[in-house]
Amino acid sequence: MRAIKARTIKKYGADIDELVRRIRKWMTEETENPDKDEILTKCEDAFFGSELSYKTETRENELIISSIYTRLVNRYGILNSLLDDPSINEIMVNGPDRIYVERNRALVQIDDAFTSSSELEEIIRMFASDVHREINEANPIVDARLPSGYRVNGVLKTVALNGPILTIRKFRETEIEMSELVGCASLSLECARDLAALVRSGYNVFISGGTSSGKTTFLNALTAFIGENERVITIEDSAELVISHIENKVQMECRAANSIGKGEVNMTQLIRTSLRMRPDRIIVGEVRGKEVIDMIQAMNTGHDGSMSTGHGNSIRGMLNRLETMYLSDSQVSVESVRNQIANAIDIFVHLKRDANGRRRVEEVAEMIGFNGSEYQINYLYRVDEHGELKPTGNSLFDRERLVRTGYGHMMTDCSHERGKAS
Repeated sequence: MRAIKARTIKKYGADIDELVRRIRKWMTEETENPDKDEILTKCEDAFFGSELSYKTETRENELIISSIYTRLVNRYGILNSLLDDPSINEIMVNGPDRIYVERNRALVQIDDAFTSSSELEEIIRMFASDVHREINEANPIVDARLPSGYRVNGVLKTVALNGPILTIRKFRETEIEMSELVGCASLSLECARDLAALVRSGYNVFISGGTSSGKTTFLNALTAFIGENERVITIEDSAELVISHIENKVQMECRAANSIGKGEVNMTQLIRTSLRMRPDRIIVGEVRGKEVIDMIQAMNTGHDGSMSTGHGNSIRGMLNRLETMYLSDSQVSVESVRNQIANAIDIFVHLKRDANGRRRVEEVAEMIGFNGSEYQINYLYRVDEHGELKPTGNSLFDRERLVRTGYGHMMTDCSHERGKAS
């Protein structure tokens, strides 16, 4: 029968909480460092010696004993097994009895549950305390990176109508290689080779896509083509990038304000201070607001090969969002903003997560410029009607850096007439 465990926990949640509380007291007050076998024996004795054993059906007994034991031996209770499972990329808890995970690109509901909203909120507080953050009724939202590198977002039930919400995104501890992305059909080998040449040659690259489309993963794969002798500054809201082949690097992470509203360090501040660190390249994890101004300025002041990401539904949609973010904190004209964006970003890569959960490159385009009324965009790769990423036949217009670094033979097709900007 499906979801029997979740229903059992929900049905007997208060009784399970009481037994957990009683055994935990025994563990701390009446014995010294009991091993797991002793704890399991205590769970069985406590259950069968309680009134709860008279209420349950035989098939429920093992589930309840296992649930009590799990809560006692694991810091994060029922989440520990999900955190330890390498096949799970993301954990989504929508209230105490709705737990989902993304496993092998598919969303799956887990047959388990928290005993109550209080238990789930206690887990959220534990995650917050691990990174010295505070979450309470006055500050009901926490967004933090765990020491493991996992990104945690927690929301208390004071603002979440269906109960406390917890989302945990897990990241690989090692770099993902572009060959892996080619292997899982995220892009073609030809496109991967062209992008590698562009990164090596110092073109500024911007990656766009929707939520969970693989922007950070793709950015991380591109950083593998940065020269080992370059000085790289990475700036992220929550540190996720892994760049092990570069020794001369500085990694900076934003910091939230403390409980009295002091100590915030935002992305704008980090981008500005990075300019004083003599960077060859600046990599900004994701732009969401006014920090786009400083990112654009950095790309326009000689830091060739810089990269960043942002949320957008297409390359043109991303351009509109960049304009909106820029203008939200600036009094300059729209034309001036568009000129700055066109001068700053050389290459756009747009990613999409399809209905099957596959993350893939949808478009690759060169920014040629702004002609006073619209952006001039030269599309180099696009997904065709069969869902395959294909070259458009257009050559790269700005070839100077490719030629200078020995890649002048790439991204040109003598059998096609040079494509027109669209």
